[in-house]
Amino acid sequence: MLRNVAVIALPEVAVFELGVLCEIFGYDRTPEGLPGYDFAVCSLDARPVRTHAGFDISPSADLARVEDADLVAVAPYYHTGYAVDPAVIGALRRAHERGAWVMSVCTGAFALGEAGLLDGRRCTTHWRHTDDLSARYPAALVDPGVLYVQDGKILTSAGTAASVDAGLHLVRQEHGSEVARMLARRMVVPPHRDGGQAQFIETPLQPVECETLQPVLTMVLGTLDRPHSVDTMAELAHMAPRTFARKFRSETGATPHDWLTNQRLLLARRLLEDSDLGVDTIAERAGFGSAATLRHHFAQRLSTTPQAYRGTFRSHAV
Repeated sequence: MLRNVAVIALPEVAVFELGVLCEIFGYDRTPEGLPGYDFAVCSLDARPVRTHAGFDISPSADLARVEDADLVAVAPYYHTGYAVDPAVIGALRRAHERGAWVMSVCTGAFALGEAGLLDGRRCTTHWRHTDDLSARYPAALVDPGVLYVQDGKILTSAGTAASVDAGLHLVRQEHGSEVARMLARRMVVPPHRDGGQAQFIETPLQPVECETLQPVLTMVLGTLDRPHSVDTMAELAHMAPRTFARKFRSETGATPHDWLTNQRLLLARRLLEDSDLGVDTIAERAGFGSAATLRHHFAQRLSTTPQAYRGTFRSHAV
């Protein structure tokens, strides 16, 4: 049973996510019938830690506190290239070896990667850092589209509010769904959010810099409501379809179909956020043809529905 929680704060620690861990595990809610935890924020030699917000915090414990913890969590820190102290790496490895939960929030995953705990495991971090995490720890199975991942007793989360989702997931695992619901209600957050962080990723609706194909991409982006295919785009480029497809992939890193689908999704997302247009009209303007096709691609690529996406991201100015 989860009773003893130690959070490791590294230099340039992120205040919000550290606060989430304190809120979930460090706040005494036993009078309300919720579990209580022996909780501590730890640092090397219990030294003060500079936060990313520019002020210092004074942890109450050093890394010895980690050795008996049922959960060891690493709060995110700003400089992912920071050389994690060997003492921290050793503490994380020992926690894992003795069967404790090891959790990272956002960029805290880089510390787990340095400890080798992500090798061969599914994991995640903030979408802005997933490529870097994959590059630095090629044995890690990085999933950029989820809010959190549990692989064994290693739990990693995406950025900011996803720390709430991961924390409630762990409470659900250890104490059951009813306790997680009670805690979520007390924190005024949903006990579970549908979808993943893919729906939060911002990609500009514009062509990438291409050596030869940029005029074609620009033309297609201006006419997404019209039918486009490899054949029609190849004709615009004055190339054979097979030659065009090879050239397209070499210059953009994507197939023509994937690029076109992603650009149509981006247009649909903007229309859902910034207009009053119905889903059928948005599907036509984005080139999907029907609301059913639009819903299919939203489910496949964003793990949500157009209506749910609009409810989350709709501009208040509309």
